Amino acid sequence: MHVVLLNQAFHPDVVATAQMAKDLADRLVARGHTVSVVASRSIYGKSGATLPKRETIDGIHVYRVGASRFGKKSIAARAFDFGLFYVRAALRTLTLKKPDVVVCFTTPPFITLVGILTRLFRRSKCVCWLMDMYPDVAVASGVMKPSSMPTRFFNALNRWLLRRADVTVVLGRCMQSLVLDKGAPEDRVKFIPVWADTTGIEPVRRAENPYREKFDTAESFCVMYSGNWGIAHDYETICDGMRRVVTVPPRDDKGRAIPVRFVFVGAGKRRELVEAYIKEYKLEKDATYYDYVPRADIGLSLGAADVHLMTVKEGMEGMIVPSKLFGVMAAGKPSLYVGSPESEIARIITETASGMCFAEGDSAGLAEAIRSLASDSIGRKRMGKNARDALVGQYDADTLCARWIDMLEELTRKRGSGKSKS
Repeated sequence: MHVVLLNQAFHPDVVATAQMAKDLADRLVARGHTVSVVASRSIYGKSGATLPKRETIDGIHVYRVGASRFGKKSIAARAFDFGLFYVRAALRTLTLKKPDVVVCFTTPPFITLVGILTRLFRRSKCVCWLMDMYPDVAVASGVMKPSSMPTRFFNALNRWLLRRADVTVVLGRCMQSLVLDKGAPEDRVKFIPVWADTTGIEPVRRAENPYREKFDTAESFCVMYSGNWGIAHDYETICDGMRRVVTVPPRDDKGRAIPVRFVFVGAGKRRELVEAYIKEYKLEKDATYYDYVPRADIGLSLGAADVHLMTVKEGMEGMIVPSKLFGVMAAGKPSLYVGSPESEIARIITETASGMCFAEGDSAGLAEAIRSLASDSIGRKRMGKNARDALVGQYDADTLCARWIDMLEELTRKRGSGKSKS
């Protein structure tokens, strides 16, 4: 097959979709397929072109188009950047060697339209890899009004794309229900979770992890939030829980206070709010925000924590499914999740007994869980082991990329058999 992956971000970018694309591309190449990637010359969320127009990475042919002019300065600026990427990505995709399958992510939203156009002109298959649901996320977060004309237009466009994609791949059971409700044909919706690459992320002994020193957590119980913190994530519950823990710290069996350090790694629209909260409540000695680490160091970064935080705002379950859980599971760490119990993340944590879940606003319960885990090393290790054991063979990159490749190969076989019959 010749498979084209269409997404704004790709390696060496470190955002989750770039990592997923690289993992799948690597395994497609190893299987003997040709892979082309159409992406942006900019690092996601930043302005300017810093990446080469064309290069080959580990046998993957990467074509980069345009450049972000504004990054994430405003909604209008992002829409402008998205529009430029649409046009240039479409021209690039339509002029590549004829693809058998075009896999369209959702950055930018509705880029599946390019896949549909390629099918029309090149007779390729179109797969929508649904990372986020738009305009649903924008409406649920208050960025767009439910009954506005733009919302109605984008809703209709999304339904049209879901009905016409040859396959729509969803990340969770809650997302699958939402997609089916929008009219996507049931036989063309496939549930394939995202994953973690166990060859790059594995449990690391505390004393052997250099990121303990880098994050200044060598002598502290480390609570980490790693990855994007955007409009679909609840920061208030986590920040209030952090303040409660700092105010009333955990204690060991001798009554001594256990030092706790909160580490935030990554970026997103909520980063400024979290940093402002830390400053307002004078928590600078207890909490620090760091930029994304290189992908080669993600295993060490995740392993530097004793417990990880993650969240999806209630009402947005199914619209997004954070991939950070699977990296945490690969690192053998417990998770504390804030959000609806119906979300895919909450279901996995509950099913695997690898952490605890809390309703939005339950900062007191979250704080008490952090205190409890800080003084319960046996319980932490048990949850971490459950996480790692559940990941291998179910949520690891080799297992799920194999499912992806089987699905793509089956698509091309169907196309070939259709031609022969005609």
